[in-house]
Amino acid sequence: MTSPTLFPPFRAEHLGSLKRPTALLTKRTEFDSGKCSKEELEKYEDESIANIVKMQRDAGIKAITDGEFRRHMFFDGVFDNLDGMKHISPVPTHMFKLYVPDIAAFAKLDFKGADTYVCAAKLRRTKPFYGPQFEGLKKFTTPEEHKHLKITICAPEWFHLRHGEYAYDTNVYKNDDEYFDDIAIAYQAEIQDLYSRGCRNIQFDDPLLAYFCAESMIKGMEEQGVDHEKLLNTYIRAYNKCLENRPKDMTVGLHLCRGNFKDGMHFSEGGYDRIAIKLFNEINVDCYYLEYDTDRAGTFEPLKFLPKHKTVVLGLISSKLPQLEDPQELRERVFQAARVIAQGEPTRSYEEALNQICISPQCGFASHAEGNRVAETDVAKKLALVSSTAKSVW
Repeated sequence: MTSPTLFPPFRAEHLGSLKRPTALLTKRTEFDSGKCSKEELEKYEDESIANIVKMQRDAGIKAITDGEFRRHMFFDGVFDNLDGMKHISPVPTHMFKLYVPDIAAFAKLDFKGADTYVCAAKLRRTKPFYGPQFEGLKKFTTPEEHKHLKITICAPEWFHLRHGEYAYDTNVYKNDDEYFDDIAIAYQAEIQDLYSRGCRNIQFDDPLLAYFCAESMIKGMEEQGVDHEKLLNTYIRAYNKCLENRPKDMTVGLHLCRGNFKDGMHFSEGGYDRIAIKLFNEINVDCYYLEYDTDRAGTFEPLKFLPKHKTVVLGLISSKLPQLEDPQELRERVFQAARVIAQGEPTRSYEEALNQICISPQCGFASHAEGNRVAETDVAKKLALVSSTAKSVW
């Protein structure tokens, strides 16, 4: 089989967020209610991150993360630190677009009291988004590991899709392109800052692109006169502007899933077929972390559009359930995906196609701080399964 990769993505990967210890969740609740200081919270964060780093090492994971232990939600970091964004709580319900799958799900659960961010003034990055988190992770890793450490990053269109015309003040930006131009400037500066700190591995977390595979959203957009093809193109341009002039030796990945709220709740279904050509050929990233643990993600057929110079990380292992997958079935699914990729254009050998594949859980274990219905011991077993399966294939 092919040799192990020396640079990210590695044969055995994970998606960033890991199960928070109960003590850390308790301390964060105390901090949010004013019952403990920031210094006390950071002490618990540091202790928890030190432990989770060791767990990843023991499981054979090279692209180590801090488990997102310094965040409440996976998308924290950008818009809550970007000058010009306004925090709104509670949000008037008319500002939400109900065709967006997660918004539709929360509406059924009654999302009164929800908060959000919208653009109220010119957007400017005046402080780092993720630099302190990267520096905090470096404290618990060796200099040799620093170039492999992974920082997960919020999708640039996160608040735009859910709010549509309410996403920004039209007295500030006349159109989407102007809005995303300034967002791109902020992301470019952030990427350069992370690079200067030694970061060489970033991953955009973007369930929104996967929503464009959901018939429910496409139908809802069409009913409201929203041009979904034009909007997808707008988001692709936004990504590429964010990544302009990025360092050549920084690995940039893009993660798509269909929702991973607390207790493993998902929001949409539908294979990648609708967006595969654009996803794989028009967005200037190096690799794709794709949900593939259940039928809701469709078949491997869209992978035939994967270019020869890019990598796909197959999310074959569930982060939502504690049961361990069968290693032989995982191997067979990897081989099946390689056969599909080998049939694509341009043609390539089966060996070349297999060399374009890595494996991982399908999403994080705690995109929301409370996490999925897995214990910390389950997480360790799942990551060890990823590593052992990868070793048996490659």
